[in-house]
Amino acid sequence: MRNRKEMRIAAIVQAHMGSTRLPGKVMKLIDNKPMLWHVLWRLRKSKFLDEVIVATTEKKADQVIFKFAQSLGLNVFAGSEENVLDRYYRTAKKYKIRIVVRVTSDCPLIDPWFVDKAISTYLEQRESLDLVYNGKTFPVGCAAAEVFSFEILQRIWQEAKSPYEREHVTPYIYWNPQLFRIKAMEHEKDLSHLRLVVDHENDLKLVKEIFYHLGSEKQLFHLKEIVRLLDYKPELLKINRIEVEKYSLMEKSTGD
Repeated sequence: MRNRKEMRIAAIVQAHMGSTRLPGKVMKLIDNKPMLWHVLWRLRKSKFLDEVIVATTEKKADQVIFKFAQSLGLNVFAGSEENVLDRYYRTAKKYKIRIVVRVTSDCPLIDPWFVDKAISTYLEQRESLDLVYNGKTFPVGCAAAEVFSFEILQRIWQEAKSPYEREHVTPYIYWNPQLFRIKAMEHEKDLSHLRLVVDHENDLKLVKEIFYHLGSEKQLFHLKEIVRLLDYKPELLKINRIEVEKYSLMEKSTGD
């Protein structure tokens, strides 16, 4: 592994107000703070990240995100709304990031412990790996991080052509396994039945309940506490069950 001082590791959090399923969700309040605040606060508890950066869009509606990130003392970049891959590349290039950790802004329960686990695995094996991510045995939204180098980001920025590949940043890597060396981190217990991402109003209701029972802005709770709560109060899982079932059917129909 190279000298740690040679690497600048940053989480780049993509965020915009234009969600079609839940408009403006990144600024909706959870425990009296915007959802984006929780994502950024939890990431800043990482032991490996040198910086957390917000990558938003140039649209007027997203100025609220730009100014909010600045108010927290964070670096922020505004780029293309549709071409998120370009937005990531230009953000990483501007701030001279060597190791990129990709995170989306709809994961207010992201666990910095698992983010760090993915980063440390990448750093230990980076000579033989191009990307590390937390795989499908994790709850959706709790460990959603992808780790890769600036060189890999630059490569897919140059090679990925389809609108889908450029909107979703990393599909080009997963769709070309013969070109890239990928490692999926797996949880010791399959928790893929838990949906902790916020895409819909019911997802937001569940997350608010979890914060009500477990947290405040001064308390960092982890996945193990969330699992313990949901085991103790399984009725909470009914809140977004329809979303869980819907997305499970979508995955089966697409073969993912």
